[in-house]
Amino acid sequence: MKKIISLLSVMFISILVLSGCGNGNSASSKKSQHTVALVTDGGGIDDKSFQQSAWEGLQAWGKSHNLKKGVDGYNYAQSASDQDFGPNINKLVKANYGTIFGIGYKLTNSINQAAKQNPKVNFVIVDDIAKTRKNVTSVKFKTEQSSFLAGVAAAKTTKTKKVGFVGGIDSDVVTTFKTGFIAGVKAVDPSIEVDVKYAGSFSKADVGQSLTTAMINNNEDVIFHAAGGTGAGVFTAAKNSAKNGKKVWVIGVDSDQKADGKYSGGNVTLASAVKGVDSAVKDISNKAMNGKFPGGKVITFDLKSKGVALVNDNMPESTWKVVQDYQKKIENGEITVSPK
Repeated sequence: MKKIISLLSVMFISILVLSGCGNGNSASSKKSQHTVALVTDGGGIDDKSFQQSAWEGLQAWGKSHNLKKGVDGYNYAQSASDQDFGPNINKLVKANYGTIFGIGYKLTNSINQAAKQNPKVNFVIVDDIAKTRKNVTSVKFKTEQSSFLAGVAAAKTTKTKKVGFVGGIDSDVVTTFKTGFIAGVKAVDPSIEVDVKYAGSFSKADVGQSLTTAMINNNEDVIFHAAGGTGAGVFTAAKNSAKNGKKVWVIGVDSDQKADGKYSGGNVTLASAVKGVDSAVKDISNKAMNGKFPGGKVITFDLKSKGVALVNDNMPESTWKVVQDYQKKIENGEITVSPK
């Protein structure tokens, strides 16, 4: 009898132990939920443009899966300078994030190096093409197409026949915005002057303001910026000019920047050339979570796929109709916009 009781006790304890293991595996499984993080460039997640759009996309992805900000869900590492890219990526790798995004072409070299050293981690470079590896996805946007439409809007709006373009850093990516914009302007009216200036940074609003003020003094009345956080200064200069009685329109970039143009007497945002960085982040994060990470591929978003667009913020219906007509021509192949 004692032997039977003893045997039953051992079996009961074994069941408890096995149950405990089962709970442990469940907790471990929960903790091993796919996690995603991104690394910013100097613009940061509050640049009201490219970086902010990426972070908003990642937050939306996390919330759709009931995940929280942190090592068990989603997160970001902000870079104060280019020297922070590598350390920030390595920090996220050590924190065991399953997929890591580099937001902006400036992170390409750091993503290439990290992907080679960490073949079991998924990496994504946004706005450039990385070296082909099974654990790397490259995301590109045909921003020359949306910028062409921005040029059309500018040409239909200007009264002085002088418009401006403020770029962040003179680079291949920003060149697609510039060339698309100029092509759009010239398609409507070849006689319109396009003034091009670069701030040399994506995070110097004061330089953006100074460049824009000079453009306004030169009677340029529509200004398109592709300058990230530097673009905040473009809006400041335009709003100051409007308050002083000289209306100047701004075309925003990456995200819908209508709110950035608001001032007490109205709004200076004519339109915004947006790109779906947020949608790209959500889409690839979902694919990675479901074991379908598109490693080794280059994913390109364009007007037809709704990866880029021109948002109508304050254009009159007549201008918007012309923009839409040009968009149809680009989408059906009647017009090909060169990125260079």
